[in-house]
Amino acid sequence: MNTPGHGEHVGHAATATTTAHACCGNKSDGQGATDPLRDPVCGMRVDPATTPHHARIDGHDYHFCSARCRTKFVADPQKHLHPETATQSAPVQPPLPGTQYTCPMHPEIIRDAPGSCLICGMALEPLMPSLDRDDNPELVDFQRRFWWTLPLSIATLVLAMGGQYLHALSPTLRTWSELLLSSPVVLWAGWPFFVRWAQSIRNRSPNMWTLIGTGVAAAYGYSVVATLVPGWFPASFHEHGRVGVYFEAAAVIVSLTLLGQLLELKARGQTSAAIRGLLGLAPKTARRLRDDGGEEDIELTHVHVGDRLRVRPGEKVPVDGVVLEGQSHVDESMLTGEPIPVGKSPGERVIGATLNTSGSLVIRAEKVGSASMLAQIVQLVAQAQRSRAPMQQMADKVAFWFVLAVLAAALLTLLGWGLFGPEPSWTYAVLNAVSVLIIACPCALGLATPMSIMVASGRAAQAGVLFRDAEAIETLCKVDTLIVDKTGTLTEGRPAFRDVSALPPHSPDEILRLAASLDAGSEHPLAQAIVAEARQRGLALSTAADFESASGIGVRGSVDGHVLALGNTALMDETGASTSALHDSSERLRAEGASVMFLAVDSVIAGLVAVADPVKTTTPAAIAALHQAGLRIVMATGDGMTTARSVATRLGIDEVHGEVRPADKLELVARLKSEGRVVAMAGDGINDAPALAAADVGIAMGTGTDVAMSSAQVTLVKGDLRGIVRAKAISEATVRNMRQNLAFAFLYNALGVPIAAGLLYPFNGLLLSPMLAALAMSLSSVSVVGNALRLRTLRLG
Repeated sequence: MNTPGHGEHVGHAATATTTAHACCGNKSDGQGATDPLRDPVCGMRVDPATTPHHARIDGHDYHFCSARCRTKFVADPQKHLHPETATQSAPVQPPLPGTQYTCPMHPEIIRDAPGSCLICGMALEPLMPSLDRDDNPELVDFQRRFWWTLPLSIATLVLAMGGQYLHALSPTLRTWSELLLSSPVVLWAGWPFFVRWAQSIRNRSPNMWTLIGTGVAAAYGYSVVATLVPGWFPASFHEHGRVGVYFEAAAVIVSLTLLGQLLELKARGQTSAAIRGLLGLAPKTARRLRDDGGEEDIELTHVHVGDRLRVRPGEKVPVDGVVLEGQSHVDESMLTGEPIPVGKSPGERVIGATLNTSGSLVIRAEKVGSASMLAQIVQLVAQAQRSRAPMQQMADKVAFWFVLAVLAAALLTLLGWGLFGPEPSWTYAVLNAVSVLIIACPCALGLATPMSIMVASGRAAQAGVLFRDAEAIETLCKVDTLIVDKTGTLTEGRPAFRDVSALPPHSPDEILRLAASLDAGSEHPLAQAIVAEARQRGLALSTAADFESASGIGVRGSVDGHVLALGNTALMDETGASTSALHDSSERLRAEGASVMFLAVDSVIAGLVAVADPVKTTTPAAIAALHQAGLRIVMATGDGMTTARSVATRLGIDEVHGEVRPADKLELVARLKSEGRVVAMAGDGINDAPALAAADVGIAMGTGTDVAMSSAQVTLVKGDLRGIVRAKAISEATVRNMRQNLAFAFLYNALGVPIAAGLLYPFNGLLLSPMLAALAMSLSSVSVVGNALRLRTLRLG
């Protein structure tokens, strides 16, 4: 609908968040106007010690990001201290407690109450869609204004077009009738447009409302003057016995703009359908098992961590948890995109909102409320939808200067037709100038990428892919190289004990006991496999002291008074322990795909422990699909080269790096980028976090650590490489969709403005009426939103 016109071009602090961000160095988070650390006008954080702009009102000190904000505040303090009393362009419902509102095209604008964006004039929307409120207050208001005044616009149009055939009406009476019929349309139905027009002028942020307001005001104002004082106009302005008036143009432009807004608001509402669908997945109640053996149904908000919950066949899992009793298959497709139900047994984790298809389960609640995976998915999707694609930055800059250029073009059109056009020259001049203003509204340009991003983020979430921001969506389609970790990415990440070897005087059980004692406090999957085997053998574990994780290569610590080091050959080299005595056995195990960890006791090699981590059944097909998508696959793992090559050969991976540390992965990313490659890094562990952050696109497995997920731009809920194939397909389709929208918007304006200015008139006598210009402008916005909505039905193989 609207076009942004901000960035470095927006002047002073009147643009609220944009300028304040530059001078205050903090984004608005929508806190109240009375916060003494915030500018009460624009809501930005202000450092009282550094800003020179202050005011003292009723004994309270207020601080401002600029002199302009201070001037506004001093002129009317109550307006900014109590914004609920300010005039709104549309009546709104009381906000839900804690609800914050943002502009769909300017996510840096955040407010605690509904209103309109100070940059582009678009109505603010809730940061998080709610199932409790479906009606958009702006949509309700515009519907009322449109339907109440549509008959008046039609009557004005009929009277203007066919009034000369109604001989009972004199020209003067006809003019006054048009004035009376059109005035409610322009002054009441079009009032929100004029409010936003005034804001755009006051904030020095030209946008679509600048053009619409100027066009309607010009047509209506000129006609009112011509009706009240026709004697002011020379004879060349007279036609059919009266001065030419354009009430019908002003009224119909308002009605058609309202119609376009209604269509756009309804279509835009569908972009949040994915989030609403996710919110609707959560069950309303859970069945809790009491300590006395009884059961009770409680609201989901009353579930606490540690509660035991029963999930019967056909019910949704209420919260994230772990299975305590029972066996079943759970359909996780609504969150992961995987259609095949997953078997669950004691010890397995379940995700809230997934569907229990067969047996009965008893689970222990582990993550509830905002900590649950569903809540985190909703937050990530909402965050991605509010972010701005790099492609939009170019559109923003073009749109700002485009509005100024259109105003200049309209002025030139007015003067050119009025001074040099055929008679009645000034009639042509006014009509063509208004047409230029209306048709050139860069609505489609402003909506081109935000709508695509909003729809794509929701569609991706349905496929188990979470994008952190729009930049990740736009960048992923350019990726040509993918670096993958092995454990938990290519493999199951749930390795099982394979073998243990000992050098005299140690026994195999002693080597296993010492390794398990050292690893007992570690959450690494390899460590858990070693500890599980030791406990299964009934070995008595000791407490480790001075535990230290040598990230990516192993662990160190003290057990029973001995200094231990457990890890790969790189750690042994650091420790000074030679692994030559175990070379043959370690190579044999690695050739079979096992991960080998050497144990050094007091800097002397004592034995090794081997753990095998099976390759995920989905990995071969995923690697093949990634190759088909044109990606070069590079594996970087902390395992030895023999193990790494064994896995890589089976999977057809292009390049292998073994025994790498986190710093080595970081260096690998940097080297590939220096070669001109666009690099994505996929991993799931803490040791992957630096490389995830350094890559052009970091991809975290949803089954991995929180550190990895917080470092990545993309998260795969299922932790399956096939999700990368889906993510890349979504990225490619989204960027293609954005380019289509931008191309259409630029082409529409490039063709529309010259036609509206009358460029074709000398050749075929064609002129574009302001009413047709308004219709074309509205349809252009709707077409862009409609094209973006096609992403909702994107097929992912």
